[in-house]
Amino acid sequence: MLTDKKIGVLMGGVSSEREVSLISGSAVLNALKKLGYNAVAIDAASNICEVLKNEKVDIAFLVLHGGWGEDGSIQGLLEVMGIPYTGSDVISSAIAMNKAASKKIFLYHRIPVPPFVVSNQKAISHQLSAISFEMPWVVKPVCEGSSVGVSIVKDKNQLESALKTGFSYGNEIIIEKYIEGREVHIGILNDRALGGVEVKTSLEFYSYEAKYTAGLTEYILPPQIDEAVYMKAKDVALSANRVLGCSGATRVDLRIDNDGNPYVLEVNTIPGMTEISLLPKIAKETGFDFQALVEEILKDAIEREQRRHR
Repeated sequence: MLTDKKIGVLMGGVSSEREVSLISGSAVLNALKKLGYNAVAIDAASNICEVLKNEKVDIAFLVLHGGWGEDGSIQGLLEVMGIPYTGSDVISSAIAMNKAASKKIFLYHRIPVPPFVVSNQKAISHQLSAISFEMPWVVKPVCEGSSVGVSIVKDKNQLESALKTGFSYGNEIIIEKYIEGREVHIGILNDRALGGVEVKTSLEFYSYEAKYTAGLTEYILPPQIDEAVYMKAKDVALSANRVLGCSGATRVDLRIDNDGNPYVLEVNTIPGMTEISLLPKIAKETGFDFQALVEEILKDAIEREQRRHR
């Protein structure tokens, strides 16, 4: 019985998304306790291995956003320790977190992505001169989430500041064409596209501030788009999720241009679980309240562990 297992809800961590992770983690912890599970909060730090041993954790429920909580590192540690965990495995997590790697895989599988270039600080001058798509551009770090370090560049005067911001989060950045149109996020649960939400923010784009400040963004469920376009967006999102080999609950972010063509921006392997997060909103529309969503994520982790040992 799962209620006999001790579940460690891993939250916090050391990434730029620590505060959001703590809120997400607390919500998941409360849901598990209300469902009757033996759950404990674990603020993931450098002593995480020792804490997991001392707490005698049987299952890890991962609610770590960004950094080594979402890039495969903590997943690798849990593999070595023999502790089952929620969400995607080591390789899928690492690839999804690296936007350059995931976009190249999407291209290989003919999944549409915005035109882009990847550059480090040494090669940036050469790469800029080789860009063939027009502004506006989106400049973003290769390995950050929650729109941290992202800038929209509408003219050359904004470029230097955007590059400085992007490189402040790592040595590699992506410059991609900004797709005019709508932003739609598709929720995936256990290899099924649940549905989507359209986001309309009062800010320039769906930034970190727009994501986590109540009142700045309007959420439209389901998206107010043509049904055929919506179906295509869900199909493209599910394909993106599958080619990366993701598991459990994920969220796929897309831009849909004015002609109804969807473009994948990224796959989030540990999406937000706060009261205003998108995946819980999408799940609720399809019959999963927050507690049911949490339980489905947990059950998937156990089923995957059982399949491994057959």
